[in-house]
Amino acid sequence: MIQYKGKKPSRRSFLTGAAAAGAAVAGATIARAQGTPDPAIVNMEPWAQYNGVGVDAAPYGVPSKYEADVIRRNVPWLTADAVSSVNFTPLHALDGIITPNGLCFERHHAGVAEVDPAEHRLMINGLVDRELVFTMADLLRFPRENHVYFLECAANSGMEWAGAQLNGCQFTHGMIHNVMYTGIPLRLLLAEAGIKTAGTWIMVEGADGAGMNRSIPMEKALDDCLIAFKQNGEALRPEQGYPLRLVVPGWEGNMWVKWIRRIEVGDQPWYAREETSKYTDLLANGQARSFTWVMDAKSVITNPSPQAPITHGPGPTVITGVAWSGHGTIPQVDVTIDGGITWAKARMSGPSLDKSMHRFYYEFDWDGKPLLLQSRAHDSTGYVQPTKDQLREVRGENSIYHNNGIQTWSVNEQGAAENVEIS
Repeated sequence: MIQYKGKKPSRRSFLTGAAAAGAAVAGATIARAQGTPDPAIVNMEPWAQYNGVGVDAAPYGVPSKYEADVIRRNVPWLTADAVSSVNFTPLHALDGIITPNGLCFERHHAGVAEVDPAEHRLMINGLVDRELVFTMADLLRFPRENHVYFLECAANSGMEWAGAQLNGCQFTHGMIHNVMYTGIPLRLLLAEAGIKTAGTWIMVEGADGAGMNRSIPMEKALDDCLIAFKQNGEALRPEQGYPLRLVVPGWEGNMWVKWIRRIEVGDQPWYAREETSKYTDLLANGQARSFTWVMDAKSVITNPSPQAPITHGPGPTVITGVAWSGHGTIPQVDVTIDGGITWAKARMSGPSLDKSMHRFYYEFDWDGKPLLLQSRAHDSTGYVQPTKDQLREVRGENSIYHNNGIQTWSVNEQGAAENVEIS
């Protein structure tokens, strides 16, 4: 893998044609064969000569066999055992902002818990007026809401802190998905139990073998957290926490406890009492950043990228990617094709939702010369996505969490893309 870190490449070759980077493709023509007709359009293809399977052949719909490569993938050497590992969303193969349920990345601490909803319970205890236990039937009687949110693991892009490592958008940025959750506002359940004045934190606990638990300040719990039971309209998948999970919009994914079974109201973080571990960001001086819950603005070009090369040759070319921020919406994304010498505003497409992905596009005429592709997100607070070097100046390279630095893809004359860094 090429890595330009430490030896700044010559970008002179990228200057030629840079002025055309912001030009729309409108007016450009795509070459079409003249003379001999294309057999693919004039001949009757096999699939047009017989009936296909009926409506009962696949009771639960599956993608075309020609899309069989669009799957979640694991990196086996990341962890000792797959039951406490992660797989990655194939961002390079997706479009729009909604991640299909079968492609949402997984992160487990003790494997997937297979929970019987008829036997599952959600308990609220601790500093409350009434300790309560809810069945699934009880919960379905509460008002519910629908919201589209991203869920990003704090370690997403974590391998890239020290330099370019994993050669694929799926692996550098794929610990994220963006779906519509249906659930009950957590504040309604807490109100039902009655929070005592001293109750300033909640501890949420999962029903999996790890008994996964995290502490959340009461202010966030009463703001926009959900107890979700559906995702993209259908019941949560087992790997996504069926039958219940916590949704903590904009905050790091480890707090979104799956298979949630208990909420304890307390007067301090759970780990302060029990001395259990918590996620921290280790700085170069040995100190650590704590309570780094919010995921800062971030973006990535998903196509072209190492798993999605340019295959059509020079001419009209579409760059696309996604951006997101735990602080709000994404009103603007900038794109560069020359490694930051010139920037142009991308075209934002689709809804701009709070704490959700936003899709962007940039169309240009590729002249067949090498490219250095980057995207830079702006969120609704005015925050601008930093470079990796800007992050390192403040935080060093010890952490694996909260790397929201700008990603660079190098594209060669054949259209193949590679993960690189430039200074």
